[in-house]
Amino acid sequence: MVARDLVHSWEPQELGNAVARCLAASAAARLYPRAPFDDASRQLAAEIDAWVDFATGKWPLDAKGELGAGRDEVLAGLGALERTLAARTYVAGGHAPSLADLVLVCELQPAFEQVLDALARASLPHTTRWFTTLAGHPQAAPVLGAMKLAGRTQGANPQQGLSRVAAAGAANAAAGAKAAGAGGAGAGEKKAKNEKEKKEKKPKEKPEKKAKPEANGDAGKGLKKETKLGLSVGKAEDFAAWYPEAIVAGELISYYDVSGCYILRPASFGIWEKITAFFDGEIKKMGVQNACFPLFVTEERLNTEKDHVEGFAAEVAWVTKSGTSELERPIAIRPTSETVMYPYYAQWIRSHRDLPLRLNQWTNVVRWEFKKPTPFIRTREFLWQEGHCAYATKAEADKEVSQILDLYERVYTDLLAVPVCKGRKSAAEKFAGSLYSLSVEAFVPATGRGVQGGTSHCLGQNFSRMFGIEFEAVDHTKQHAWQNSWGLSTRTIGVMVMVHGDDKGLVLPPRVATTQMVVVPIPNAKLSAEQQAAIAGKAAEIHAALAAAGVRAHLDDRDNYTPGWKYNHWELKGVPLRLELGVKDLEKGSALLARRDTGAKEVVPWADLPARVPALLEQIQADMFAKASAEFGECRETTLDWEGFMAALDRRHMVLAPWCDEEAVEEDVRKRSASDDAMGAKTLCIPLEQPELPPGTLCFATGRPAKNWALWGRSY
Repeated sequence: MVARDLVHSWEPQELGNAVARCLAASAAARLYPRAPFDDASRQLAAEIDAWVDFATGKWPLDAKGELGAGRDEVLAGLGALERTLAARTYVAGGHAPSLADLVLVCELQPAFEQVLDALARASLPHTTRWFTTLAGHPQAAPVLGAMKLAGRTQGANPQQGLSRVAAAGAANAAAGAKAAGAGGAGAGEKKAKNEKEKKEKKPKEKPEKKAKPEANGDAGKGLKKETKLGLSVGKAEDFAAWYPEAIVAGELISYYDVSGCYILRPASFGIWEKITAFFDGEIKKMGVQNACFPLFVTEERLNTEKDHVEGFAAEVAWVTKSGTSELERPIAIRPTSETVMYPYYAQWIRSHRDLPLRLNQWTNVVRWEFKKPTPFIRTREFLWQEGHCAYATKAEADKEVSQILDLYERVYTDLLAVPVCKGRKSAAEKFAGSLYSLSVEAFVPATGRGVQGGTSHCLGQNFSRMFGIEFEAVDHTKQHAWQNSWGLSTRTIGVMVMVHGDDKGLVLPPRVATTQMVVVPIPNAKLSAEQQAAIAGKAAEIHAALAAAGVRAHLDDRDNYTPGWKYNHWELKGVPLRLELGVKDLEKGSALLARRDTGAKEVVPWADLPARVPALLEQIQADMFAKASAEFGECRETTLDWEGFMAALDRRHMVLAPWCDEEAVEEDVRKRSASDDAMGAKTLCIPLEQPELPPGTLCFATGRPAKNWALWGRSY
């Protein structure tokens, strides 16, 4: 399929389209439906036709990618395409590329190479995801050839860079719908509107520039071109753009071609492994065992507990087909595993001697969210652990709920260096179907929003009654089991990045960093081969000594990058400590250590490194927690009235306020505190450590008697 050649040689257009469709239909790729048509293939053909017509007849870009007088139409078209791709992986059919995708991607190549700069691509996340995915497609790659996406546009001329393309595209929505046609983009827009899925921002790309020698002459010669490092936007300047750029440039994730799903790269999965190793070890000390239950759950089982399923109904993904055949009964993909596991608890538990039953599983779950996806924080698929335990008495269940909460707190404070507040969830915020829920709540000062970091639920006897989990007690009476469930997910990684990251990129706590230290030998072109070999040999020797001391160290001895480039590279990835070794260090018998968190440097003799580096890593861990704790405390205010409450929210802080603890009041506060620029506040938790509540204290929102102090805030 030579789509690009066909596109540019169609005269008249209708004949060209017909030829392309015939070729596509006869190809093994099946890019266009074959006759005879049924209703589904006829509808798909109509969609493909509309998009092909849109691409070839209404796209006013010349071969150089220049906009000229057609700028508004381009913006409208991009807006229509973005809205369609927010709800679909591909423009027509949704599940596989079609002729329409290949024609469009060929037509858009000049725009992506010359017009759509990094800011514009960040504002068109779904279109950018679609384009980069198709660029590697077997039918498209030979046509498109090697590509280099446009770098960040210099200057503010909107004719050269489309940094405000999303806003302009939205303003031209009507024009975009008209341009796309009723059977093509219009259909996609309607679907996107119905699903109410917000745009998923993607990170900015980096242009390339040549490597420059170091000022002190320590850089090697003849180095190849190097990618320009560093983030294009500051954390305080634009957090929404900074966060995805930092986690992609820092090699924690890659975007996947299904919106809301992400690839966890080794750096992030390594962090998750550190978390799982700690938590798994601790729960096994408590007597919890690991198991694995199926991914699927029948509709009948899912609907067993009414309140529970209602809490997840909008997020449940359903399997309805096997190949081309409709399933007799749809099967849900678990959003959580209560309804998967508990029918079998009912089989396994018969006597008090079968209790306690304490199981945990490390798994993935799917929650088909249509809110704004945020990597690690709010995703459609994520990794987590979920514990499900059954006891004979409430006292035993209560004890475990608190024990697990303490472990979750330690994950954040001891491993991730992130402070949290332990508390009980309000009636409106507790887990659906539970007796009560406890949580650890983190806070992101840069955004002024709280994050639920982990939850431990006492389910009471609600689920055991629904699923018939009964046992014969010591006194020979039949009793329902008391149950708990508790979970912690890869959201932990996102919280860590949001709290500690800075304008240079990630800042990783040493205890979870996959690489705790990088050793960078500094070459000098003026040195002899023997001297160069001496530096390389000493660097390798130091690396081995540090590894033997238990430090997760990496030796970056690549000779095609400058030392300065390497410094930026590892700073971007958040490696806690860097060791530099140059010719002067070789003469002095020492090395230079540089901290990622503060930038502080110190010279250490070689003999002292195996002892000094582990101690310094622990100091970095402690300092990061101290800094984050100070910021957490500064962002927590106490107030007694509505005016103080709103003032604190306007400062993007959490608010501790006396509350009457009524569900209707929380909903009223949520509505009253919302504005055009900010969501409403809700209770993050009711802190377990309660300040004194003097008699006569009134609720800040209603003026009625207060029952407790609640921590409020805007949240993810």
